[in-house]
Formats: sequence, C-alpha cells, structure tokens
Amino acid sequence: MVIKVEVFVSDTCPHCPGAVDVANKAKDSLGDKINVEVLNVSNPTNRQRALDYQIMAVPTIAVNNAVEFVGAPTYNQLVEKIESLL
Repeated sequence: MVIKVEVFVSDTCPHCPGAVDVANKAKDSLGDKINVEVLNVSNPTNRQRALDYQIMAVPTIAVNNAVEFVGAPTYNQLVEKIESLL
C-alpha cells in the first residue's frame, strides 16, 4: 500500500519550503511506501483541491485524503503518522 502525501503550498508562504523539505525527507527515508505531491494553491486545480479539503492556510499536509497537519510538521511527526498507516 502506498501512502499519499499532499503538501499544499503557496509562493508567498515563508513556512511552505520547510513543509516540502520534511515531506521530501520522509520520501527519501520511506521510499516507495509513500507518494509525495506538492500542490501550489495558485494553480486553479490545486486551489479547488484545497477547497475540497476545506484548507484555509498553508502549508497544510493531507495524508491519504485527510488533513493531518496545518503548518509544517517535524520530520518525526510526519513519519510517525505515515508509519501508523502502513
């Protein structure tokens, strides 16, 4: 089973790069067990996805179609959440 990780970001967010880094480090550690997708809300399709999740702030991370983190989690927080779903 592959865990889906969606990282919602914007170009002007100072905290978003940290969230993307944490997600990418988790991908480096867990390999093919997760799929990381970075979704910039300036793109209309991504913005609609964010609205579907009722996301009001970035960065926000959804794991397997459920919002799990608003703000940038630590590496350990994200990996623990993912591992709990494996």
